[in-house]
Amino acid sequence: MRQVVVAFVLLGAFGIQQASARFLVPHRAVYDLTLERASERSGITSIVGRMVYEFEGTACEGYTTNFRYVTRINTADDSRLSDVQTSTFEDGAGKTFSFVTKSFIDQNLDTEVKGTATHGADGISVKLVKPDKADLNLRQAWFPTQHLVELLGKAERGENFYETNLFDGSDKADRAMTTSVVVGKRKEVTADDPEYSALGELKHDSYWPVTIAYFDTSGDKASGMLPVYSIALKLHENGVTRDLLMDYGDYALKGKLVNLSLFDPHRGQCSQ
Repeated sequence: MRQVVVAFVLLGAFGIQQASARFLVPHRAVYDLTLERASERSGITSIVGRMVYEFEGTACEGYTTNFRYVTRINTADDSRLSDVQTSTFEDGAGKTFSFVTKSFIDQNLDTEVKGTATHGADGISVKLVKPDKADLNLRQAWFPTQHLVELLGKAERGENFYETNLFDGSDKADRAMTTSVVVGKRKEVTADDPEYSALGELKHDSYWPVTIAYFDTSGDKASGMLPVYSIALKLHENGVTRDLLMDYGDYALKGKLVNLSLFDPHRGQCSQ
């Protein structure tokens, strides 16, 4: 299951100047997860769960994320507890990205993926240490925080559609995904917003409705293929995301923000 890190900063052609100038608020967001829909083929009868996303750091010190995604998946014949735990560090210059993801099924470790990705002139070099040691060379792509910074910049400039590449270390960490991004018109938060009570001081902020579709364009793939995953969300200008709709094809999950903690804003700014 592809992790949701729309936080779920690059030298040279990607523009570190834009990334360094943007303030991303350090925060912890908690989402309740429910099943929005499921096809008969999926066999899923219900899903409930919780997702916790914590983001800290600055463009000077780098960015750390901790992410946990726990779901109880029920079918007619079985019930399974899935627990995905991810920690990442992305340096402020956008040159390196370290990641580790542990996936548990019914509290037993199922898979662990660990490695480091480094930007070079010709693309990304990935050094995996788990589950097996491997060295990979991938095409140029944003790391997650850079991907978010680019999105916020384009949203503020009124750019409604664009494509870009992302490497986030998810799944087997063996490919960069092509993302197609659609940005809607900026809106104000209203009192009838289902997440209004959890927003705190963000009640007075505006947001953009955003949809991101992820495509696997590696190998001999047809250009008209369907996305492997997509997410619709509301994006605030400080990087907080909410009202998530995560579509995995055969089923989709709704993520409702139920608790938001904004940390000391100075923790998100560089020291002078």
